[in-house]
Amino acid sequence: MRKIFQMNPFCWLPPLLLAYIMCVSIGQAAAAGPDTNPAVSLRAKYAELGPQLSDNQFKRPLHLDSAESPTQLKGDIYALVDYPFAAVKQALSEPTHWCELLILHLNIKYCRASAGTAGSMLAVSIGTKHHQPLAQAFGVEFAFNPAATTPEYFDLRLNAKKGPLGTSDYRIRLEAATVQSGKTFLHLTYSYSYNFAGRAAMQAYLATIGSDKVGFTITGKQTAGQPDHIGGVRGVVERNTMRYYLAIDAYLGGLSTPPAQQLEKRLESWFASTEHYPRQLHEVDRAAYLDMKRREYLRQQQSR
Repeated sequence: MRKIFQMNPFCWLPPLLLAYIMCVSIGQAAAAGPDTNPAVSLRAKYAELGPQLSDNQFKRPLHLDSAESPTQLKGDIYALVDYPFAAVKQALSEPTHWCELLILHLNIKYCRASAGTAGSMLAVSIGTKHHQPLAQAFGVEFAFNPAATTPEYFDLRLNAKKGPLGTSDYRIRLEAATVQSGKTFLHLTYSYSYNFAGRAAMQAYLATIGSDKVGFTITGKQTAGQPDHIGGVRGVVERNTMRYYLAIDAYLGGLSTPPAQQLEKRLESWFASTEHYPRQLHEVDRAAYLDMKRREYLRQQQSR
């Protein structure tokens, strides 16, 4: 009997009480699992979005959400990419690599990574869709924070307190987890807050040069059967979230080419990807984009 007690300290409990404890413990473990293990949570989202990833307007395994509140805009992209997790983690864990990918975005004019006592920072200049002097662009300081990293998951966050035109609290967050077949599941979040001046500037933009622009969320159908897409401020955040995602994808796609050819590969890839969605993302022609980005990249390299 003593040996039995030593092997199983719960054997003295009444059977019904033991069954209750076991059920409660199992239920608590199941409830706590996804919350305490972000890799499990992200894979659960991947399973949940299976139908949307396999059949959508993007013609690639991608799902986009957006949200608007009185003071904040947020876009989320979930995407399956055909790159091994280890390669994705290595490529996107370095601040200097983020400068290489951010410069692909139409409105990013410059990026420089630095390290200090407070951690890594990215000095980013945001401007127009055309080439311009850096003095005319708006400087944004992003704190580069690798929030979590394991052999099967990483969580990276870029935060900036101030942005242009009355905006603030910029956040870019990228999560990634391993999934089957050697692929990687990504979750990109892009969000920012705005005050009264920021909302006024946004409304002025939407009433003028941005009046005909739309996002990706389908809100209905036109009489001819064509989809209606969301406009307004949610359209704005959806377009920018997609541009950042396509920059990440283009950067990863360039890793397989020789270093001397990677920039051209990424520029061509980013522009070609945006042209798949001309209703939302077309701004300039290919020659203008390539010329502008080559000049901006050269300026970025020379300032290091």
